[in-house]
Amino acid sequence: MRKTVLLVEDYEDARSFMKLLLEKNGYQVIEARDGYEAVEIVNRSSPDIILMDLSLPNMDGIAATKIIRKIVDFSRTPIIAVTAHGDAYFEKAIAAGCNDLLNKPLDIRLMEIMLRHYLPN
Repeated sequence: MRKTVLLVEDYEDARSFMKLLLEKNGYQVIEARDGYEAVEIVNRSSPDIILMDLSLPNMDGIAATKIIRKIVDFSRTPIIAVTAHGDAYFEKAIAAGCNDLLNKPLDIRLMEIMLRHYLPN
């Protein structure tokens, strides 16, 4: 059964590129453009992992992660923060409930390694 990735990214080009890579690697992808959409999607679907951009309009990734962590069924779902702000956001992301952090521009190989780590077969 294919694993489902919730991809939270406000830039359409980046989201399309990441979706293409994820689908190429066999993942089913659900998309959200901001933190509000991410929380709404988590409440109605069951992603196996979340790739959460931290700089989002309306509700940022830190706030969305904190809310998602309070939803009982998703308190342990892996959330990987994605940011262009580098390691400066690492501690904030971990404190909010993220499991790990990927820096932009994305290292595709590292993203694949993280996905395999957090979603073993």
